[in-house]
Amino acid sequence: QVRIVESGGGLVQPGGSLTLSCAASGSFWTIYAWGWYRQSPGQERELVAGFDGDSFPSYANSVKGRATISRDNAKNIMTLQMNSLKPEDTAVYFCSAEVQGMNLEHRILWGQGTQVTVAS
Repeated sequence: QVRIVESGGGLVQPGGSLTLSCAASGSFWTIYAWGWYRQSPGQERELVAGFDGDSFPSYANSVKGRATISRDNAKNIMTLQMNSLKPEDTAVYFCSAEVQGMNLEHRILWGQGTQVTVAS
């Protein structure tokens, strides 16, 4: 069984920074692609940033210049660092991982989410 677990959410003041981490554990071959998504009440879940299968990063326009993602393939961890946080960044942040199993099948798995609140 593969688990995806996020950590690092919380309350941050406007203009502050935070780092979210996502860890994959269990039995699998590799993490093919990663993504950070967020969802605020009444809104659709949106992609914030992610790595494609070639480890090429991409960012939503709303966070471009304020966010940096990184991945550690040896530890199966992805992090999202965000600076200059705004109240509109408030949301539940979800990690997704496209996991390649031992039989080389692909599945997209999600974490439970972590709340980020930007408020003074």
